[in-house]
Amino acid sequence: MTTQTAPSAGVALPDFAALTAQYGPAVVNISVTGNVKTAQRMPQAGQGSQQMDPDDPFFQFFRRFGMPGQGGGPQQQQPMHGQGSGFIVTDDGVILTNAHVVRDASEVMVKLTDRREFRAKVLGSDPATDVAVLKIDAKNLPTVKLGNTADLRVGEWVLAIGSPFGFENSVSAGVVSAKGRSLPDENGNFVPFIQTDVAVNPGNSGGPLFNSRGEVVGINAQIYSRTGGYQGLSFAIPIDVAQRVRQQVVSGGKIQHARLGVTIQDVNQAFADSFKLERPAGALVASVQEGSAGAKAGLKSGDVILKFNGQPIVASSDLPAMLGLATPGDKATLDIWRQGKNEQLTAKLGDAADKGIVVASDEQAGDTGGKLGLALRPLQPEEKRGSGIKNGLVIEEVGGAAQRAGVQAGDVLLAINGTPVTSVEQVRHAVADSAKSVALLVQRGDSKIFVPVRIG
Repeated sequence: MTTQTAPSAGVALPDFAALTAQYGPAVVNISVTGNVKTAQRMPQAGQGSQQMDPDDPFFQFFRRFGMPGQGGGPQQQQPMHGQGSGFIVTDDGVILTNAHVVRDASEVMVKLTDRREFRAKVLGSDPATDVAVLKIDAKNLPTVKLGNTADLRVGEWVLAIGSPFGFENSVSAGVVSAKGRSLPDENGNFVPFIQTDVAVNPGNSGGPLFNSRGEVVGINAQIYSRTGGYQGLSFAIPIDVAQRVRQQVVSGGKIQHARLGVTIQDVNQAFADSFKLERPAGALVASVQEGSAGAKAGLKSGDVILKFNGQPIVASSDLPAMLGLATPGDKATLDIWRQGKNEQLTAKLGDAADKGIVVASDEQAGDTGGKLGLALRPLQPEEKRGSGIKNGLVIEEVGGAAQRAGVQAGDVLLAINGTPVTSVEQVRHAVADSAKSVALLVQRGDSKIFVPVRIG
């Protein structure tokens, strides 16, 4: 006779109904009106000149994410009507939402779940993090409970409440897909986004992302979509980033983000091989701005920043996000890899308002073989005077592995594997001593960039 074992009890799902009933009243609908400069659409053959109606629910989505629908003609003022979401964080009416929700707004109206409406004042807005702080004149309001993003785990259940397409207090659920995502942004990569598969659509922007304990861990901000609607990739701003902006705004101070003054690149396997790193991680310093916090700390081109204040940097995008949470004037400890050795530097951080950290456009090398394939010559005295480059070799011709990696004729080779170059013979020796790849620091126009070249 066989004995059957009772199946083990599964993990219970969160009670989203109770969570929604408790905290849903603290989620608000935000409607804005104003004027926005739009490009007048240029008609094509067989087409009229009609462009998207600003009252269309997709108008704000397309304006935010640059989707098709807005042409490229002369600019003109268009009336703007938009909708978004937000959530109340204090019972006297302080509300958090996205900066893009209230951008270009001349009037912001907040509607509560009990159908009361209030005109809101924008206390502060930070495009760099896409966080805005609003205030309405009310008392004894329902509020949310704020959590800690650091405690959030990938795979954990999360819940979004918002107003997709104007459908107020809509609830959707999913899981955390990833943490610390970096997204391209014209204002800089100051946000380590939380990626989820929660259904988020236009109008959800600014609404809260709850964990299973009913704590707000993020602000729903962006989606990746080919259609304009939800496709399984939603991104939220960590609540600790939003809290920092809120504290600066409420205290009456200026919203500030720290600056190091360096151009960085991601460390791929080819760079790891070139610089003799155990694994591809860190932020590779391509250039250091003169007089910046990085320059004063002693950072150099070819350094790889491995840790910032003790926090490991896995991808180069981790560094701007860490700087975004720091304050100008703070002292930061940098653990770096230089010429095959670990070193530690201390930097007094500057202000990103002057000019933020720059992420270089990386040319990724394929798995190529052969020689380096460069024809080099020293810089002439007049070239040094004209370019301001003290040492380097002009790349006159390029082929083979270097060409496949993206090196171009006319580039100036400044360093190889982090060591400044002074002669063609030095380059030959460096290539001969490298088994797999070399990292070439080249100047192209006004920019410096490391290019990984596989040679073995």
